[in-house]
Amino acid sequence: MVTRDVEDGPVLGTPDDLPDRPRRGGRLVVHVVIGVLVAIIAGGWGYVMWSMTAGGSEAPAQVVTFSVESPTRAEITFEVYKPDDRVAVCRIRALDVNHAEVGSKEVRIPAGEGTKQRKESLDTSGQATSVHVQYCNLV
Repeated sequence: MVTRDVEDGPVLGTPDDLPDRPRRGGRLVVHVVIGVLVAIIAGGWGYVMWSMTAGGSEAPAQVVTFSVESPTRAEITFEVYKPDDRVAVCRIRALDVNHAEVGSKEVRIPAGEGTKQRKESLDTSGQATSVHVQYCNLV
């Protein structure tokens, strides 16, 4: 059995014992490049998310009430909050029990009317179980 003294050095040797082993330089450069790429991707994603909500292109809307009058007709009363000088276009949808769209309609709210409560009817291709405002955008 061969024994080694601790004073002989490391069991696997030192970097000087292996001169043909390549140097491991450039780690800092790799980390900096990865950091810059991550920052660019995060910044791009942040810009995309900001641009989707910025600019005030959305007019908040709230459903006041809805009713299903027949298997082919539904009615909704909703309120839109918008500036007086802007036009808004809202899309209302009727859904069936399986959440499939059975009717939709775009409603234009003209300029000159600020916060406005609207009552709209829409034709449906089947029995609706809910009616909601999908979106209201300022034009």
